[in-house]
Amino acid sequence: MQKVSFFKSIHVKFVLIYILLILLAMQIIGLYFAQQLEKTLSDNFYGSIEDRMNIVEYSVREEMIRIRGDEDASLEQSLRSVLYGFKSDDINEIRVVDSRFRILASSSIENQSLVNQRSTLNLVRDSIMGQTALENTYVNGQTDRIWVRVQPIVSGGEVLGALYVEAEIENVYDQMDEINGILAGGTALSLVITAILGVLVAQTIAKPISDMRKQAQAMARGNFSRKVRVYGEDEIGQLARAFNHLTNRLQESQQSTESERRKLASVLSNMTDGVLSTDRRGRVILINETALRLLDVTYDMVINRPIVSVLGLESDYTFEDLIHEKESMTLDFSTHEQTTLLRTSFSVIQKETGFVNGLIAVLHDHTEQEKIDMERREFVANVSHELRTPLTTMRSYLEALAEGAWQEPELAPNFLSITQTETERMIRLVNDLLKLSKMDSDATDLNKEIIQFNQFFNRIIDRFEMSRKQNVQFVRNFPDDTYFVEMDADKMTQVVDNIISNALKYSPEGGTIRFEWEAREELLLICISDQGMGIPKENLDRIFDRFFRVDRARSRAMGGTGLGLAISKEMVQAHGGTIWAESEYGRGTTIYFTLPYEMADGGEWE
Repeated sequence: MQKVSFFKSIHVKFVLIYILLILLAMQIIGLYFAQQLEKTLSDNFYGSIEDRMNIVEYSVREEMIRIRGDEDASLEQSLRSVLYGFKSDDINEIRVVDSRFRILASSSIENQSLVNQRSTLNLVRDSIMGQTALENTYVNGQTDRIWVRVQPIVSGGEVLGALYVEAEIENVYDQMDEINGILAGGTALSLVITAILGVLVAQTIAKPISDMRKQAQAMARGNFSRKVRVYGEDEIGQLARAFNHLTNRLQESQQSTESERRKLASVLSNMTDGVLSTDRRGRVILINETALRLLDVTYDMVINRPIVSVLGLESDYTFEDLIHEKESMTLDFSTHEQTTLLRTSFSVIQKETGFVNGLIAVLHDHTEQEKIDMERREFVANVSHELRTPLTTMRSYLEALAEGAWQEPELAPNFLSITQTETERMIRLVNDLLKLSKMDSDATDLNKEIIQFNQFFNRIIDRFEMSRKQNVQFVRNFPDDTYFVEMDADKMTQVVDNIISNALKYSPEGGTIRFEWEAREELLLICISDQGMGIPKENLDRIFDRFFRVDRARSRAMGGTGLGLAISKEMVQAHGGTIWAESEYGRGTTIYFTLPYEMADGGEWE
């Protein structure tokens, strides 16, 4: 299982959510507090300025309406004294403007040059003409905010002028900034404390979950011995107990499943038949070694492939057709080198509700049985044909004799001679069949003795050389060493006789038959070659089959039962050797066979 990254863990998520909730609450509270505090401070500031302006307005009005004597100070001096008395840190300047917009006095020393000059401020004009108090805020320079208020001076319903005040409201905002800084520091401290508490709280939730995750990973690896620690009786604790109970049940189920799997694997691996299993979509999910060998495929080539494709049925059947297939079928997987026939039966895997979960195919190697059946049919046909030919000939000649040919001195002996020849041919055929029958039933008795192979082989060749009628030359190429072979002389004589007889039959007039043998490791390799018509390549492996003839008409005309080479093969194999043929069509044939041997060592062999 992939390890959870730090930022994706539930521990971090829980702490972050906890911090964000606290931060959101603090921000909402801080925003409301800041707005209310700003409004309160501003209102207090404005109220304080207005109250002082009312007092100043009263003093200025009294000075403006008072009748002055010669000894009294001038109006400008009186107003300046009044304004200086109300000067404070939050009020930058106070001006008195008469009804004709002339500045009578100013509390600012820097602006004394404006006294007795007309005021150009629109706010002053509007206030005097409108007989109402007006106020405005502007920025002095880049940072300081200035609040301006103009209040008309009225006496007896007559506007005497206006009182102009500039107050520095930036102090209010500075106080707000200090308070916001304190609030931000408190928020940060709260978040730190919240994060610490969140980590501690999240630990109580994340640790049991982490233990369960580790237990799940251990279960995925097949380890069911580990248990989850129960930290409490809350919902997390109940989940841990349920998880431990689930672990026990899974362990029991896994043990049961593993036991059944081993049984099934043992059964499948030891079955002589191939087995394939599919899912509900018809894709192979299980196959045993026998099926892989029969189909000549690998596991990766078959798994998750459609069964109709694996069995080569995609052009004729669908998976649904195989589900409803009740009869077994024979599949041909033959190649040029090997014949393979598989008898296949299908069985449907169904739930109790009838829902199809898959299909099981059982493959039985039917090649040998089919080959035996084919050989049996061919054997019966060949024997019937071989016996019918002489019997038909005999019947024809016997019928002719019965009809009076026996009275003909010239025909009767010839007819009887032919009948006798066909009878002997049938006897030879029956004897050959009896020999093969004994060999097939392992009832062949070999009377083995130590034979000097050099003399044995030369004696047989001499016999054929002296009795041959056609003009065929025998050529021998033998080693000088003496070799001894433990064998049944009569049966090996029959083997060599059969091979030489075939070579003579098919050798042309004036041809050559070569006899060679040599020692190779612990075997003697014997070769008998002719210059006959040869054997086509496609028939070369079948010349040792029973009754097989390359050219049936020509072979039967030359005589023989078609069993000579088949008998030779059985006898050579009974002596522990092998026999085979090499041929080039139109240029002759060579028969090879091997026999175990012993060399003369100067002891009792000699």
